[in-house]
Amino acid sequence: MDLQGKNVMITGASRGIGAETARIFAKAGANVALVARSQSAIAQLAGEIGPSAIAIPCDVSRYHEVAAAVEACCTAFGGLDVLIGNAGVIDPISHLSTSDPEAWGHVIDINLKGVYYGMRAAMPVMQASGGGTIITISSGAAHNALEGWSHYCTSKAGAAMLTMCAHKEGADTGIRAMGLSPGTVATDMQHQIKASGLNPVAQLDWSDHIPAEWPAKALLWMCGPEADEYLGDEISLRDPDIRKKIGLS
Repeated sequence: MDLQGKNVMITGASRGIGAETARIFAKAGANVALVARSQSAIAQLAGEIGPSAIAIPCDVSRYHEVAAAVEACCTAFGGLDVLIGNAGVIDPISHLSTSDPEAWGHVIDINLKGVYYGMRAAMPVMQASGGGTIITISSGAAHNALEGWSHYCTSKAGAAMLTMCAHKEGADTGIRAMGLSPGTVATDMQHQIKASGLNPVAQLDWSDHIPAEWPAKALLWMCGPEADEYLGDEISLRDPDIRKKIGLS
């Protein structure tokens, strides 16, 4: 997949899936805007990638910061072709009846409103230039309730619906919107899940999780025409046929 000259913005780019996606997209020729709260982490990653990467400190739970990040990407690279809505949190994991309302709501601010803010800021820019690709990182939790994850399941279900809305409203103006459900990935989030001890996901061994490189490669594949049959839908890396199409094993 060749993304030479394409401009990509990745939220949650400081680590895990986001950081690996930045590396793989840059290798494919893309300019990458690294968006995250951790300024030092994205600055270090931008230095690693080289001149095709810029670091944009941003809290995706604040619309004005997301809009400013899109503007900074366009100023640096001349436009925006791909938005990867990857930023997400799962802490604090707790039962619904004992959850902290403010902390619960903050997860919604990041995982759901952050996805909306990205779409809201990026879609007009993309539509004005003829279109673009918007991919949201989804989860099996968007479709199945899990103990202790009421905030995460709710936010991911909402983000999946937002992605379908973006397709319905944007397809006629060149917007390619879809979701990627990667399964369980070997990232820092899995340590938080393991420590909670709640639900079957916490019982998984580290070897059960796929490497972050897999969803990163899937995201790259989704930017090409072979993924067009999934527009408005969600791709699951649990599906062996999908893994075969992407070339993962």
